[in-house]
Amino acid sequence: MIRRASLVIVGALLGATAMSVIYSAGVPAQAAGPSTYRELSIFGDVFERVRAQYVTPPDEEKLVENAINGMLTSLDPHSSFMNAKDAEDMRTQTRGEFGGLGIEVTMENELVKVIAPIDDTPASKAGILAGDLISEIDGAPVRGLKLEDAVEKMRGGINTPIKLTIIRQGADKPLDITVVRDIIAVRAVKSRVEGGDVGYVRVISFTEKTYDDLEKAIKKIKADVPADKLKGYVLDLRLNPGGLLDQAINVSDAFLERGEVVSTRGRNAEETRRFNAGPGDLTDGKPVIVLVNGGSASASEIVAGALQDLRRATVLGTRSFGKGSVQTIIPLGDAGALRLTTALYYTPSGKSIQGTGIQPDIKVDQPLPPELQGKIRAEGESSLRGHIQGSAETDEGSGSAAYVPPEAKDDIQLNYALDLFRGVKKDPSFPPSPDKAAAATIKK
Repeated sequence: MIRRASLVIVGALLGATAMSVIYSAGVPAQAAGPSTYRELSIFGDVFERVRAQYVTPPDEEKLVENAINGMLTSLDPHSSFMNAKDAEDMRTQTRGEFGGLGIEVTMENELVKVIAPIDDTPASKAGILAGDLISEIDGAPVRGLKLEDAVEKMRGGINTPIKLTIIRQGADKPLDITVVRDIIAVRAVKSRVEGGDVGYVRVISFTEKTYDDLEKAIKKIKADVPADKLKGYVLDLRLNPGGLLDQAINVSDAFLERGEVVSTRGRNAEETRRFNAGPGDLTDGKPVIVLVNGGSASASEIVAGALQDLRRATVLGTRSFGKGSVQTIIPLGDAGALRLTTALYYTPSGKSIQGTGIQPDIKVDQPLPPELQGKIRAEGESSLRGHIQGSAETDEGSGSAAYVPPEAKDDIQLNYALDLFRGVKKDPSFPPSPDKAAAATIKK
């Protein structure tokens, strides 16, 4: 099996469902013509006028950064400039670990509320409890901060202390708790056994830890359920915005014995790259159902598209986001990095999902609860202003509502999949026929 395909990133790691490739240097380009340099001279003149004559002294660094971003965002929604901090944030998220406390948090009444401390982390060892409200961080009030700003304050160097002032229900007065930061590994995969006979694996994002976490999850399921009792696996990719390309390839490969997983095609024919699976199906050929919705984008669409085209899995749910372009990340030294769209990716059958998304084999809608109706809209790549028009894009567009109920009992899509495994429901798409995969590949 492929374990380390390449030094490549895919991802919605900074809020953009983008597929990214890291290179150590940019590709040489042809020199611009004289007219281009005249335009650049005009830009220099305008910059000097603004710098010298604007009503208040402007932040010159911000002016240049915004000018660069204006140029890049005029190309498509996923090309952008990342300053040094944004570039470092991206690297942190792709590693899947950071220096911090180990708590899942949200905002409530302008205070940071602890949803849950993560087991065996500094927060849990220091006595932080679910439901605690953080009112101060190192003596500074939380009120007035955005959630991301508060989270940034709580992250920091390993072995550095931080004092949290906690408001706890039942306590007479606020508690001051000092926590010493440590390495926090973000779980990329969660798993469980459903009803004693179906393995459920949810891939949250594609970080450097995803394949290893997936391998451990499948091993645990196989240890918990005898092979003759295990009916198959649900691979849940809903609300998964993307991540590392090599991990998307490895996750696909985990369920495959052979076949092309994905190809990328750039401006020139010689830039085409193909990634193939190798022998070694971790699930021993057990049936697989992949769950997708409008929150499944980029790397998750690569996995869904590969398993669908190769007829290894049945895809169930609603149409995915439709993010099928490739962005190259070009380091710019201390200045940050450039994220530039350089290619499109294609599923094994040669299909581009740009602006169309992955159409499930079995469409199953997940209704929104009354309190969320009108608040969650069906959005996808095709609805993004200035997006690259996909070759197969139609007026129907891509995407669907991105919602998964917090309780499994209310999860219509998951329960439909479980009914298929147990024979309660039947569909010609499940289990898929490998013969159809060969036919699809030939058509390419």
